[in-house]
Amino acid sequence: MAETGFKKWIITITVIVASLLELIDTTIVNVSLPQIQGNLGATLEDVAWVVTGYAVANVIVLPMSGWLGARFGRKNYFLTSIIVFTIVSFLCGNAHSMTELILFRVIQGFAGGGLISTAQAILLETWPREQIGTATALFGLGAVVGPTVGPTIGGWITDHYAWPWIFYVNIPVGTLAAFCTYTFIRETPKDEKKPVDWWGIALLAIAVGSLQTVLEKGESEDWFAKTYILVLTIAAVLGTILFIWRELSTDHPIVNFSILRHRSFSVGMFTSFILGFGLYGSVFVFPVFCQNLLGFSAQQTGELLFPGGLCTIMMMPFIGKMLNKGIPAQFMATAGMFLFFLFTNMLSHSTLATGEKDVLIPLLIRGVGMALLFVPLTTLAMADLKGPELGQGSGLNNMGRQLGGSFGIAVLTTIIHTRQGFHRSNLLTNINQYNPLFNDRFNTLLHGFMAKGKSLTDATVMAYKAIEGMVIRQSLLLTYDDAYWISGIVMLCSIPLLYLQPFKKLKAAADAH
Repeated sequence: MAETGFKKWIITITVIVASLLELIDTTIVNVSLPQIQGNLGATLEDVAWVVTGYAVANVIVLPMSGWLGARFGRKNYFLTSIIVFTIVSFLCGNAHSMTELILFRVIQGFAGGGLISTAQAILLETWPREQIGTATALFGLGAVVGPTVGPTIGGWITDHYAWPWIFYVNIPVGTLAAFCTYTFIRETPKDEKKPVDWWGIALLAIAVGSLQTVLEKGESEDWFAKTYILVLTIAAVLGTILFIWRELSTDHPIVNFSILRHRSFSVGMFTSFILGFGLYGSVFVFPVFCQNLLGFSAQQTGELLFPGGLCTIMMMPFIGKMLNKGIPAQFMATAGMFLFFLFTNMLSHSTLATGEKDVLIPLLIRGVGMALLFVPLTTLAMADLKGPELGQGSGLNNMGRQLGGSFGIAVLTTIIHTRQGFHRSNLLTNINQYNPLFNDRFNTLLHGFMAKGKSLTDATVMAYKAIEGMVIRQSLLLTYDDAYWISGIVMLCSIPLLYLQPFKKLKAAADAH
């Protein structure tokens, strides 16, 4: 039964704050890794597991969060997740070794996986069915803005305080969220009598955990050149096949695949995957592009991302109202995909002279596009679900978006790695004595170094090194331009999928339920 008045809004704020805790922590650590590495005396490979461990644990719990909420009661599970997340945040900040930090981040990831999906299910039950667009828009504030502002917050805290505070800030917020959850959220029935599908849990952990680890570590480990990546890939494939077979054959599955009978949800999972590809992929590429090539600081990069996030926040309520008035979600999502393509297309024409003003407009366009994407896509996916299916559907849908993000980062990282070599080889063909443009540039550099008192030999070496630096920068520029372009094309090619989902007004859907 839906809530009304003050209670509806206090529950809404509570679940949004709780989901923000989880989503911000997905990316807040990234900019602090060098400081953590230096403070704890770890290698780069070790410190990377601070991010990977959290992501793997998170994506394992997401699909089973609906079952956990049904078994222990949605309120109890949500409250426990908040409390564990908050306690472990303190332990992460107080860690004295890299082993401790990775362990606590894994536990934090398990707790965080229960926050986001359960928060969405609670929110959809709190609001009337005819206002599902507004509810989804409010949830989207955290889901879209969290990963975007995470690096900004992390960079500011690390610059002005110390890296443990990126974890300590969770404590007062988590405490408040736990109090409001205990006080205002209604109890739901528990389903403790059904037997536990331990085989399903084990196979899910193997399948999803292996896949997430491969996506997170594959590029840095040169993919299948490392034995453990190959083993994990095989485990992911076999584990997925066995998990699906197990869940379809048992009477008490951990993940209820029967909800895929809803065409809107089954297609919606794939479009959420594409959304994750664009959302997390662009958040990954843009900071690297700005800091490695354009010379921006971490704080400057974060400040650039903030107006786009603000634009998303401002757009969310209007999109929810448009959905409630019956404007087809497919049309708005199509507009969002076109805007995202426009954002990537504009950045794919970047040059080495690109400045802050040049990227501001594309980022604002991205902000509007993400709002037009998240709310309609989530609404389409969840519109036909009710009761226990809400928890299951929310978990699977969020897992799809998370895996889409991991897949997007893995693909874009590989593209950057391979295309950089391709562009470098092409550019080097222009460096020869028969190219008048090269000769002019080389002679200018040579005479410039000689004018500063360098010998002919030293000036020649320095001129070639300067040319090499130019080639590296141009190769990187062309590579990032490719990454932006490919991201946009993936989003554009996904538009036909939207029209596989049935057109349905929210009011009519509410009446049907």
